[in-house]
Amino acid sequence: CRSETKAMSVVLDRPYQFMSPHRGNFIPSCIQTFRIVDRYLRRKEGVVSHECRDLDHFRQSLRRGDGILLAPNHCRYADPLVLGWPARDVKRHVYAMASWHLFNRGRFDTFAIRKMGAFSINREGVDRQSLELAIEILANAERPLILFAEGSTNRTNDVLKPLMDGVSFIARSAARRRDKDCGGRVVMLPIALKYLCKSDITAWAHAQLSAMESHFGWRSKPDELIVRRTEMVAEGFLALKEIEYMGATQSGTLPERRSALIEHLLNHMQNRLEITPSSSDDVRSRLRLVRSELVSKYFALADDAPERTELRQQVDAVELIVHLLSYPEHYLDQDQVTDTRVVETIQRIQEFHFGKADVSIPLHVVIQFGEAIPIPAERSPRDGADPIMAALRDQLSSMIEQLALEARRMPDVQRLTSKSFTTSLRT
Repeated sequence: CRSETKAMSVVLDRPYQFMSPHRGNFIPSCIQTFRIVDRYLRRKEGVVSHECRDLDHFRQSLRRGDGILLAPNHCRYADPLVLGWPARDVKRHVYAMASWHLFNRGRFDTFAIRKMGAFSINREGVDRQSLELAIEILANAERPLILFAEGSTNRTNDVLKPLMDGVSFIARSAARRRDKDCGGRVVMLPIALKYLCKSDITAWAHAQLSAMESHFGWRSKPDELIVRRTEMVAEGFLALKEIEYMGATQSGTLPERRSALIEHLLNHMQNRLEITPSSSDDVRSRLRLVRSELVSKYFALADDAPERTELRQQVDAVELIVHLLSYPEHYLDQDQVTDTRVVETIQRIQEFHFGKADVSIPLHVVIQFGEAIPIPAERSPRDGADPIMAALRDQLSSMIEQLALEARRMPDVQRLTSKSFTTSLRT
């Protein structure tokens, strides 16, 4: 299967077409009864066990008959299926909004995710049909609806990415409609997902790192500390991309070099696509604009137009930016590095550069429910932060921060800083 960072390549394979969910109960009930999701998660994602916490918040909203928006963090591709476990416990099926590229990985995958209640969203443009369906589901309290407020995943379990404004629009629109139709209410339930390694990662990590070092033609370094080896491999791949796009390796710390490469790629694509960014736009806003414009121009051309080849080359740069943005600064610092952070980093590198991550390390997922956030029927304020999104961010951040403490600290935390490490390589 393709990773999230390769999603745009799939998007260009054919024009967007809305994919509706299966709305019956028989097939989803069979999937739950025969534990099909459990077997899939074990084999494809390495998730072998789970634990639901504070599930009563979910049950209480169901008993009240609320329209329920489930808003989890999104740190792994397993997340949507993992949420089938609490749904099984409360004996309710769910719907989920899913990126269009997931419906383009083969007939069986498309069939399966639709039968489990997923419907598509076009992330590269305005998808009124998808938004209307999401609002309808919540307004009618037909089933709980899963919306990932971060929009996409990037394997950083302990860091919450910026939340998408569209979640507030859907929730508030549904609340207004539900209040008008029946006087009922819509609530948002924050859910923190935390994946924990069930066994010691030492042997697994050294084996994966040795394979990647072999890819560079390096000799294996089994006596090196795992965190240091992980950083060396990450820097090795970064250096290759610097040479490819900038002509030479750059100086500075790893975060500085990633930022410089991202800026170089964005500036180049904005010039090629004739985009003039606003001075207030951050990197993610600029990237969304580039993605949207790239897809729009691509499908406006004839199938055999030579310009399409050039635009597809730009997609490689977009996917590289998405990958580079998935490395939070200080994530492997000695005062907070854990086994799960090392596993995430190694698997992230494998997914992007080799197309598939090794999932043989067994994982246990904690599914922590937060308190329901009532959604007002009024529109969001024009000035300042939306209070319901601020409440969602506060709850998710707090739960994620607490759950991060349950991971094992790495024993080999004494390491070189990124800057001194770069210097040591050159000497």
